Amino acid sequence: MQVYQMTMQGADRLIFLCRLCLCLLSWLYFTLPMASALATTKGLSQIVTPDVQPQGDFSLSFQWQAKEIANPYEFQAELGITRSFEVAIFQGIQPSETIFGCEVALVQKDPWLLTTGFINWSTRGVTAQPLLEAGYYTEYHKLIGGGLIVHGRPEAVLGYAYDYDKHWRFQVDYQSGKENFFTLGFTWNLNDEFQLNPAIYFSNSHANNVAGYVVFTYTFHLWKAAK
Repeated sequence: MQVYQMTMQGADRLIFLCRLCLCLLSWLYFTLPMASALATTKGLSQIVTPDVQPQGDFSLSFQWQAKEIANPYEFQAELGITRSFEVAIFQGIQPSETIFGCEVALVQKDPWLLTTGFINWSTRGVTAQPLLEAGYYTEYHKLIGGGLIVHGRPEAVLGYAYDYDKHWRFQVDYQSGKENFFTLGFTWNLNDEFQLNPAIYFSNSHANNVAGYVVFTYTFHLWKAAK
């Protein structure tokens, strides 16, 4: 993926994204009910995380991102099939592309997590990228570390999230490789179903390259895990 120096057009686009996020935050705050105690946060901005989708939860997402990051317009479906297995499908719009991924939880003994699987298996010829990630999750602090194989070479992933409460998560993550990024973002759960996650991406190869990203997620609780 080629990375471009930030132009005035890119700066205008980033300013527009920030204004859009502020407008959406204001509208959602006054129109939707506040989150209940059951609301949770999931994922970071750039990297997958070792906590799998809860069993029976089916999430639908739409994400907009600068073309320097990936396909500018994508839909995602994610389903927790069992307590330790989830699948995800992305559908890119420009260009048309379908991407598959899955995660299998090897360890789920609080506060430790260990997960394997693959991501980014694309109909445009990109092979699956196997991953192995560990996590140390406490009530407020989440630490993530691991790696994946991209085009035959290893890349490291690191992440940290701070859950201020069950509504707000502040997060940073990093993936090595000149085509990847360091990110800053947050997640806001408005209720049990609706989630908003904007982030800013800083290029690994050119520190002045800044790109925007935002994803909207709605989760359907299809069934509950058996106790």
